[in-house]
This record gives sequence, structure tokens and C-alpha cells, in this order.
Amino acid sequence: MILGDRDLKYYLEKKWILVDPLTEDSVRENGIDMRVGGEIARFKNVDRPFEEGMNPDDFFVRERGNEFVIWPNEHVLMVTEEYLRLPQDIMAFVNMRSSFARLGLLVPPTIVDAGFEGQLTIEVMGSGFPVKIRRGTRFLHLIFAKTLTPVENPYKGKYQGQRGVTIPKFTK
Repeated sequence: MILGDRDLKYYLEKKWILVDPLTEDSVRENGIDMRVGGEIARFKNVDRPFEEGMNPDDFFVRERGNEFVIWPNEHVLMVTEEYLRLPQDIMAFVNMRSSFARLGLLVPPTIVDAGFEGQLTIEVMGSGFPVKIRRGTRFLHLIFAKTLTPVENPYKGKYQGQRGVTIPKFTK
């Protein structure tokens, strides 16, 4: 079952779903918009392949600021301004807001697992021309779905509680 605006407002009021900070215009007809945070990580152009066991930091450049340009065909990791907490019976689908999608920006299919807590780090792929995006701009739309029963194994993975843009983590 997809949660509509009334459902979302109720879940937020009861604190079953946490979105912090939550702006008045964030709750939409069938989801919640998330805003650009103040940090991105750009993929470095390196001449060697990444392999497990290598330090992922060597493959990214972090930037902090209030506006970012996503260059043509560039892939970046962006973080949301909001911190999100989901209960064990709610998950979310992440989509690019249609205005940015119409500019050619893309996010790969992404799910936020039931039980997740943290800021979202999302890969964004650039279009055919540069796009400037400012901190605080609504750029993602989360669609929330209720599972029939609470999940047996809520998310407790390596990205739980993340703050700021989080590059990939590999465990052995």
C-alpha cells in the first residue's frame, strides 16, 4: 500500500516516520520531497580500476557548498538535507523530481529499506549539459509503501545512521 499525504502526515505526527528538518512544502500528494544537502562527492578520473580492499576515498573528491554544478554525463553522490528514520513496516522508493528528470538528471533505482535511519546518499547522473543545483532545493521524491507485516530483519547495515555524503563501504 502506497502512503498518501494524509497517511504521511499522520505517520509524521505520531513520529512513526521521522524527516528532520521537515519543511511545510515537503509532504506531497503521494510522497515526501527531499532537499539537496551541503556536500557532494565527485567520482575522480583515475587510471586504475577499483578493487575490493582498496580505499574508496582514493576514487572520490568531496565538496561542501551551497551550490553544485553537475557536469554532462558526470556521476556524483549527493546527500539529502534531511535525516530520515523509517519503522519496520515502511520502505521507500527514491525518484528524481520530474523537473530535474526533464533536464536529463537521473538516479538509479533506489530503495530505502524498512528500519533505515540516516541521511540519504544518492547517485545522480548528469545530463547532456551542465545543471546547477542549490542546497535546499527539492530534488528527490520518496514514495512510501507499507509492508503487510513488519519485516523480520529491519535494516541494520553499514550505512545505518549515516550523516553527510557517504562513499561506498566494503566489508570482508
